Amino acid sequence: QVKFVESGGGSVQPGGSLRLSCAVSGLTREYYAAGWFRQTPGTGRERVSCITTSDGTTYYSGSVKGRFSISRDNTKNTLYLEMNSLKPGDTAVYYCGITMDPVNGCPYEADYWGRGIQVTVSS
Repeated sequence: QVKFVESGGGSVQPGGSLRLSCAVSGLTREYYAAGWFRQTPGTGRERVSCITTSDGTTYYSGSVKGRFSISRDNTKNTLYLEMNSLKPGDTAVYYCGITMDPVNGCPYEADYWGRGIQVTVSS
């Protein structure tokens, strides 16, 4: 059974920073990519960033590029998302996702999902 432990969310003022963590366990084979997605009420889940397992290629959506940074610690099976210069538009529930099989580029969907963690950016 694949399990996720997500942490690091919370409330921050515009311009602030947060670091999300996602520890994954229970995977029985190597996965293609790990990523962060986010969702606001009434909208679909948005792809934010991902990193591939094979070569560490990263992807960022246009709305977060230059402000967010994805990384991983393979020894801890943990994925991170460093979020800087946060804006109210970044307010969402952030989900960690694992995609098992290769796709072209960064996946839009995941095979396994964390429970999600709230990030609120407000003055």
